[in-house]
Amino acid sequence: MPFTRIYNLHFSSQRAYVRKLKNMLGFVPKNVRLYQMAFRHKSVAITIKEGVKNSNERLEFLGDAVLGSVIAELLFKLYPYKDEGFLTELRSKIVSRANLNQLSRKLGFNELIEYDARMVSYPNKQSSLLGDAFEAVVGAVYVERGYTFTKDFLLNRIIKPHVDIHTLEITETNFKSRLIEWCQHYGKEVQFVHLDNPAGESSKLFSVEVLVDGSTCGEGRDFNKKSAEKLAAEKACEFLRVFETDD
Repeated sequence: MPFTRIYNLHFSSQRAYVRKLKNMLGFVPKNVRLYQMAFRHKSVAITIKEGVKNSNERLEFLGDAVLGSVIAELLFKLYPYKDEGFLTELRSKIVSRANLNQLSRKLGFNELIEYDARMVSYPNKQSSLLGDAFEAVVGAVYVERGYTFTKDFLLNRIIKPHVDIHTLEITETNFKSRLIEWCQHYGKEVQFVHLDNPAGESSKLFSVEVLVDGSTCGEGRDFNKKSAEKLAAEKACEFLRVFETDD
């Protein structure tokens, strides 16, 4: 083990924190600050340069892309005779916010997340904290150790022991249909609005906003139009706590 990691684990002032990370991740990190940032929500971050905060948002963005790539390759090899629609649907189930929230909790990430304690009073605002941190940690692993290590980490430390892909395959998670049914049941109007992308962004990227009774409840972005709608519907379901409602 390199000296820096030995030092972090046994001699640094943050060795207790490093040991927690080692237990969760299965390896000793070299850049501890990077992982601390991965667990820092924007509500407690400070501005470091012209509107940019030292929160986990940038790492989350990166981790989302890396996670999607690893899962896409895994499914491509696991299901050689399935079409693009099937692969997209199953990938969406694996990387859904609900599933990432659950994985994050299983790994104990909730013990390290930093956020404004006042958010405790607003559970809807916490619906994505765990999943966001999960993606940010993936981003941190990628920055420190590269793609090959991150891929191995995700497959062998996370996916194989904690994700039953074949069960997810037959699990119904049609967030859009569920959201529409919920809104119909409670007499609410739901709209899926396709937004124009900001200047400079790829015209192939679809952005969708979900409005429930005129209020924004979720947004989704993807290079596939249907996937963008599903992501937006999923976030709306989380925000409205649709699956916690006792019909």
